[in-house]
Amino acid sequence: MKTLPNLIEADPKGKRVFVRVDWNVPLLRQGSAGQAMVADDFRIKKSLETLEFLKKAGAKVIIATHLEPDDASVDILRDYLPEGAELLPNLRGNPGEKGNDAKFAEELAAKADIYVNEAFSASHREHASIVLLPKLLPSFAGIQFEREVEGLSKAFNPTHPFLLVLGGAKFETKLPLVEKLLNIADEVFIAGANAVQVSGDLMRNPKISLPLGDIAALDADEANLKMLETKIGQSEFILWNGPLGKYEDGYKEGTQRLAKMLSESGKEVIVGGADTLAVIKELDLYDKFSFVSTGGGAMLDFLATGTLPGIEALN
Repeated sequence: MKTLPNLIEADPKGKRVFVRVDWNVPLLRQGSAGQAMVADDFRIKKSLETLEFLKKAGAKVIIATHLEPDDASVDILRDYLPEGAELLPNLRGNPGEKGNDAKFAEELAAKADIYVNEAFSASHREHASIVLLPKLLPSFAGIQFEREVEGLSKAFNPTHPFLLVLGGAKFETKLPLVEKLLNIADEVFIAGANAVQVSGDLMRNPKISLPLGDIAALDADEANLKMLETKIGQSEFILWNGPLGKYEDGYKEGTQRLAKMLSESGKEVIVGGADTLAVIKELDLYDKFSFVSTGGGAMLDFLATGTLPGIEALN
């Protein structure tokens, strides 16, 4: 996978560089007119170093992102553009993006001379701008993209004891991660709605522990937080994804206390996931962890398989 230092060797000055970012960020509606504003710009800010790098190298920067819903305008994102950069319309406004259509990829390729993927958090999707476009142009990984691969890869060869804390819901999407990291982690604590779905061999695996008491509880109680505090104290490397309870319905205390515990632990801690990032933002703890991933589904898929469609396309 070529990175931006390799791009400098290709002399990008004056060339059109297509940068695929993931600026699909949460939006808030305010006022009677329903004017939208960006609620969390963490992903956007993490991509800016690549954009500034390219600008200083003399490239003509073309930025493309998707934004949900698919018919949403990207105009709200223009305030984040580096001077002179061009922002293309919402990629998902064209069905060829999700359809992974070769013609749409060719249309995008015609706009540029070089491709940079700075959308790690979207790189688990086999969409045209992620997997087809990099095959049509000289292609490179962005600065944050490279950091994501390096940061998350630490889970494959961690310092021990290694504790995995897995919360949230949609256990079927997280099961491959559990199965992969069971061979590496010393202990796996499963909480949230996921805990209810643990069964069979996983239930009997001595590495796996579930919440004390009611595993369907809407939040972690004092006994479970004390248990987690002990597990964290006994660990050297911790990977955390997902809230301990129904965070989205206001059951926040347990997850917030876990975030503070981890941020103050002095251990190597890697975190990620949409709801996890929400609590970290709320508590302003972004700089208190060893690594904070911009990925949700992409983080889970990468940890489960060691690669992503977007990485394979760059290779």
